[in-house]
Amino acid sequence: MGSLELTLLYLTAAVIGVSACRWLKLPAILGYLVVGVMMEPHTLGLAFGQDADSIKHLAEYGVVFLMFVIGLEFNLPKLRAMRRHVFGLGLAQVVLTLLIVTLGSLLLAWLAPAAWRMGWQTALALGGAMAMSSTAIVVKMMADRLELESEHGQRVMGVLLLQDLAVVPLLVLVPALGSAPEALLAALALAALKAAALITLLLWGGPRVMRWWLTLVARRKSEELFVLNLLLLTLGLAWLTEHAGLSLALGAFICGVLISETEFKLQVESEIRPFHDVLLGLFFITIGMLLDWRQVALQWPLVLALLAGPVLFKLALITALARALGASGGVALRTGLYLAQAGEFGFVLLTLSRREGLLTPELFHPILAAMVLSMLATPFIIMASNRIVLRLVSSEWLQQSLQMTSIARQSLNTSGHVLICGYGRSGQAMARLLEREGIATIALDLDPDRVRQARAAGQAVAFGDAAKPQNLAAAGLARASAVALTYLDPGSVLKTLAAIRAQAPQVPVIVRTQTDRDLERLRAAGATEVVPESQEGSLMLASHALALVGVPMRRVIRIAQQQREERYGLLRGFFHGADDASEDELQAERLATVTVPPSAAGRRLADALAGAGEVRAISLRRARGGHAAARDDTVLEGGETLVLSGKAEALARAERALSA
Repeated sequence: MGSLELTLLYLTAAVIGVSACRWLKLPAILGYLVVGVMMEPHTLGLAFGQDADSIKHLAEYGVVFLMFVIGLEFNLPKLRAMRRHVFGLGLAQVVLTLLIVTLGSLLLAWLAPAAWRMGWQTALALGGAMAMSSTAIVVKMMADRLELESEHGQRVMGVLLLQDLAVVPLLVLVPALGSAPEALLAALALAALKAAALITLLLWGGPRVMRWWLTLVARRKSEELFVLNLLLLTLGLAWLTEHAGLSLALGAFICGVLISETEFKLQVESEIRPFHDVLLGLFFITIGMLLDWRQVALQWPLVLALLAGPVLFKLALITALARALGASGGVALRTGLYLAQAGEFGFVLLTLSRREGLLTPELFHPILAAMVLSMLATPFIIMASNRIVLRLVSSEWLQQSLQMTSIARQSLNTSGHVLICGYGRSGQAMARLLEREGIATIALDLDPDRVRQARAAGQAVAFGDAAKPQNLAAAGLARASAVALTYLDPGSVLKTLAAIRAQAPQVPVIVRTQTDRDLERLRAAGATEVVPESQEGSLMLASHALALVGVPMRRVIRIAQQQREERYGLLRGFFHGADDASEDELQAERLATVTVPPSAAGRRLADALAGAGEVRAISLRRARGGHAAARDDTVLEGGETLVLSGKAEALARAERALSA
């Protein structure tokens, strides 16, 4: 089979595998792994005679680009900000896993030399591979489940960051372990020196040199030159590290990390975004293709033991360490469940160990099979984690009850409030503005430090996931006058919108978004209004520009208002003054406040406005204070203030209808 036919076969299999995973709501990575296993030449023969050397070269390129992408996503400022989890739980997990797996492997080799034959060098390399967890799968699933800022999410991210950092010395160490016995000591000393130099390069001088070089390239204002330069840097550093006696993967990882510390990171990410998932898929396909299922079938008891043993060991170790470092039982167990599987770096270290002659094929294939199976099981373990924790940790029910009680305490005896989901900068600014107007607010946020500080300042903020119906209910969603979603992730917003609409479809929801790209999708999901930041930013820039070039301020305001009318439903029109009486403005939709006369007391809002025409009730302010949702079945009271939206004639008819 020619290269074109083989490429078409790979693409067809990848499309089918990824589509199946999307349909089953599983990470696409699993589809790539299964495709690689199916393409593996030793099993179903789908590769049609694909030789081992071509698979090896394909795997090397997959590893290089995977390491570059992971390096680009590596975040040194975040590592410093999370140093308590990174250098506490993360460092303890990597060091203890390395030590225990090494000693355990040597003990097994002594007890069963025929089945588990290895020296301490192989045992140490195997310990490094087992210490790694899957960043790609775990982070993707935590992001989908809105858990990145949760207590266990912070711990998981801390461990993953340390593992990313630990791979640098491990990628230096493994080639040194493959040296001849008489040269091993010198090789290890040289490897330690190289690792120290590389980490210094990553943390200090490297970003400065990379920033200088990328600035020179960017000044040429050529996208083609920029992309070519990225390829040159990635492959060039990979080539240099290989010729320095290290590995291709290490050079690519270093290149990604150095670029991530410059202001060009976002530009690089946008340039490689179309290739990101393809490169990741290429790596996992090649991993699956390396698997020889004939040997696995002959050694299936060993594969099962290698699957169950390391997963249960890492689960127990990480849970115990997290518990010892102050986590509650439920948080500790969740952290262990999320990190118990093998990872991408583990595959890299395993294939490197095989290349250096540290692992025989008889051991390589069962270990690789067990790692693949553990990654395939990871999404199902994470999806079942809540049920597992509730079943095994008796205090978890109490913890969740206390969280809901804490939220409910904030909303107790509160109605007509605005529920703010996300208490970052935008959420806090909104809360201050509403509070100045005497409108109560309750906020939900997943950052425990932010919640603690805000509550200490006397603000009504509670720790909780707004996408969970029980948290929304505890926050008084049914009694709220409006909900504001202030975070920007479209997936999280859609999930929260679904929970709100299922519980309180009558409550209006305002959604913040970065651009207007998702405008229609968010409105279709139930958002009453969507506020795109890019639109508001460009509108304010244009307004200032018009004012600075001499356009009268009244005209500037009118232009901005006209633009908003086209964009926002609730802002179609505004509260008009005496000088806004042109014919065009009389035909435009506007807002008006109407005081409910005593004669309208006791009537339903829909009945009171019957015959007024196209008028919408936006909100209702009670005479005794506080706001309430303006629904059709709302019973009016004398002295209340209604905010109505409509054209001038319709608003006049509505006012007459209320007075009748």
